[in-house]
Amino acid sequence: MKIDPISLRLFVAAMEEKTIAGAAQRQFIAASAASRRLAELEQHLQVSLFARSNKGMTPTPAAYALLSSARTVLNDLDSIGMQMQSYRSGSLGQVRIAANISAITQFLPADLKSFLTLHPGVQVELDEKISSQVAQSVMSNQADIGILNAGQYGEGLTFLPYRRDELVLVAPQDHPLCAQERVRMVQALQYDFVGAHVGSAINNQIHLAAMSINMPLRMRIHVTSFDAMCMMVSAGLGVGILPNGAARVYVNALGLRTLALDEAWAKRQLMLCLRDAPARSSATDLLMAHLTQR
Repeated sequence: MKIDPISLRLFVAAMEEKTIAGAAQRQFIAASAASRRLAELEQHLQVSLFARSNKGMTPTPAAYALLSSARTVLNDLDSIGMQMQSYRSGSLGQVRIAANISAITQFLPADLKSFLTLHPGVQVELDEKISSQVAQSVMSNQADIGILNAGQYGEGLTFLPYRRDELVLVAPQDHPLCAQERVRMVQALQYDFVGAHVGSAINNQIHLAAMSINMPLRMRIHVTSFDAMCMMVSAGLGVGILPNGAARVYVNALGLRTLALDEAWAKRQLMLCLRDAPARSSATDLLMAHLTQR
């Protein structure tokens, strides 16, 4: 048995207005149509809702029982509409982000905090990946937004500028390189390195730099996070290269120095990445707008 929500609204109006004419006027239908709908509702339910007489109609006990249930059902229906409107407007929803560690450690904490303050109903799911994996996650619809280093990642993706950062060299304060403020890779490659995540953009760039000047790269150990890198550097296992914004968190606590890298590739552009899709969720568009404005 299917009960028409329009008939339920008409029934509730009849109970509250106490006349079919009043209910019909409130629901913007003819009185005859209202009377017919109420009669059909009684037939569907197989129960009398009103005792009719020449003095009007009187609700039956069944009508009072139905009134409570009808109001609950209609409120739930209204809530569904309001909830879907919230998803359309972007005030509710979920956004999946895949981002590299440089974005996560330097910029995303403040950006996501300010966004979620404005849109507390949006759920953000963040996954850390190296830049090539970020692009693949967006392409395969495992992520809605990617944040990665500028580069060539294939077709089917749209890229927008996000933030700029700068790579620096970190070393213990008593390291020979700390006698100067800026270093070239030809100087740094004379020492052991603590490397970042295998396959990461930073690691790849260090390898390319060593190859371009035909010098060996003595990568003593690999780690998967910037805090682990700084702890290994502090322990004297080598020097490391990481974004300046991330390095500042650890240098004082671990007794390290940051040295500017006198290399053009040390200044980098982080990009926002989206699929070339005809439509995205409103929540995704809201977050994209927030990140590009920031």
